[in-house]
Amino acid sequence: MAATRLELNLIRLLSRCEALAAERRDPEEWRLEKYVAALEDMLRELKKQSSKPAPELLNEYSRKVDFLKGLLEAEKLTSSTEKALANQFLAPGRTPTTTKERTPATKTVHLQTKARCTGKMRSELLGTELNIRKRKGLASDEKQSAVELDAMLQHHQDMQEKLAEEMLSLARSLKNNTLAAQNVIKQDNQTLSHSLRMADQNFEKLKDESDRLEQHAKKSVNWLLWIMLIVVCFIFIGMILFIRIFPKLK
Repeated sequence: MAATRLELNLIRLLSRCEALAAERRDPEEWRLEKYVAALEDMLRELKKQSSKPAPELLNEYSRKVDFLKGLLEAEKLTSSTEKALANQFLAPGRTPTTTKERTPATKTVHLQTKARCTGKMRSELLGTELNIRKRKGLASDEKQSAVELDAMLQHHQDMQEKLAEEMLSLARSLKNNTLAAQNVIKQDNQTLSHSLRMADQNFEKLKDESDRLEQHAKKSVNWLLWIMLIVVCFIFIGMILFIRIFPKLK
């Protein structure tokens, strides 16, 4: 598939950015940062196009743009050690950007940047070593200060250990109190469950006794009714006999 106009512009700008990154630039140089931002915009537009390149080629473009962006961010760091560490994590491109290149330009830039950072680190280490040697020639008051500093550090360390032991003791006490509270709550739950079971049993017994008492009351009422009927019948029969035996006087 033929490259589109946007892809050709991206390749030209990417090649220009790689050339700028390979040069020694002033700290106030701003073109590379602007060019990389433009590359990001062009890459986003290229990914949105219907006639976009193959996914492998898009990944290679993204890899090179991310490398240049990471290179700029690493250059903004203040320490040479941080710069060297940041450069270790940069991933240069795998293929050349143009046909004139034998090796990927980003790989060359990566090697040059690593070499510069290593040189700066070596210079800083040599300067630090010279300063240490100069400081060794100072009077014994610095040694005394170092001893006092060690004593102060030891005191702080003892205080921290004591505080740690106290915190550990408090944690153990809190754990024991929590376990004791859990046991008490567990016993209360068991007592409550037993009380609920006893209440259910008493309710069932009370219900049975109420049914039995109701049946007994019904039986008592029935017997009383029959007795009253029998008494009424006897009284009625007695009055009839009384009237027959003792006739009415004229």
